[in-house]
Amino acid sequence: VLKLFKLLHRTRQEVFKNDTKALEAARQKINEEFRSNRDEKSEEKINELLKIASDVEVILRTSVIQAVHTGSDKIVLIPRKDLLQDNTPYLDKPTKK
Repeated sequence: VLKLFKLLHRTRQEVFKNDTKALEAARQKINEEFRSNRDEKSEEKINELLKIASDVEVILRTSVIQAVHTGSDKIVLIPRKDLLQDNTPYLDKPTKK
């Protein structure tokens, strides 16, 4: 449980780098969720909660991207290296090898 708690906080720091509001909101939410389930005794429920927390960490790490307003009608996206992937171009008629 502690390992997953720390992993979520490390992921939060990486995903929301330089965004103090998002960092604080995510910190509060992670701490609140773990604190609210601190006295859980059921092994089945604990495993379910750990699975949810693990899924949240994966979604944060792989799906969330920062955006910064640079003007009234412009937004600059700041992708992390682990989000960037090689793009395979779409072909209507694939070539045969």
